[in-house]
Amino acid sequence: MEETLYTIPLTEAFEANDECPFCFVERKIENDLLDGLLGSNTSYMESDIRDKTDADGFCKTHFKKMFDYGNTLGNAWILKTHYETVQAEMKKQMKMFSPSKSSLFKKKNEGENNIAEWAKMRDKSCYICKRFNKTYSRYMDTFFYMYKKDEAMSKMIKNSKGFCLHHFGDICQNADDKLNNKQKEDFFPLVFGVMEESMNRVYEDVSWLIEMFDYKNKDADWKNSKDALRRGMQKLRSGYPADLPHKKR
Repeated sequence: MEETLYTIPLTEAFEANDECPFCFVERKIENDLLDGLLGSNTSYMESDIRDKTDADGFCKTHFKKMFDYGNTLGNAWILKTHYETVQAEMKKQMKMFSPSKSSLFKKKNEGENNIAEWAKMRDKSCYICKRFNKTYSRYMDTFFYMYKKDEAMSKMIKNSKGFCLHHFGDICQNADDKLNNKQKEDFFPLVFGVMEESMNRVYEDVSWLIEMFDYKNKDADWKNSKDALRRGMQKLRSGYPADLPHKKR
């Protein structure tokens, strides 16, 4: 198959033999977004980028990752102009605000608090999440394109360590939309078998890790259990709990 912007990283993710190739891809996307925003190219100083960060803001998770990344000046500039946008929005919402009257017969959606709704909207909006989700969806499209066009993808899935539950769910949901009935007959048994084997393997590794704390096993072989804790957490919830923060180089 002809290699493209998205097929190469996806192939590399499977070749990495990670617990989940889409976790591997997600980490790269997110790190690239942090590098692009706060790295040496200083894109945060470009007016079009700042217009977007001012409007979208950042979620709690990505504020933490931005703080850990470093670049105090870059983060401060982003915060400064974003604050200006948020303060202007807040004043506008306050002018529109009118407290609703208490009533036992008030309907659920009647007289919604505009300040509360605005704050909820702000809490859900994130510059990095928005761009991450767009790029991630392209990788998911590429995954199924490769599956339909190249038998090598079926082999990569079969030889992989499976997926975390989060991405397994995404894959199954997308398969319903992107594959025809005949393709589904082959695809679902393939990924189900890989996932059953994968989950059992990690379970056995975690179980053996516990056994290694028994004195009678003090001289036993650790087998594949030394990193079972981080892999077990990743398999259930995605991500890399043992990763150090991604920092500015």
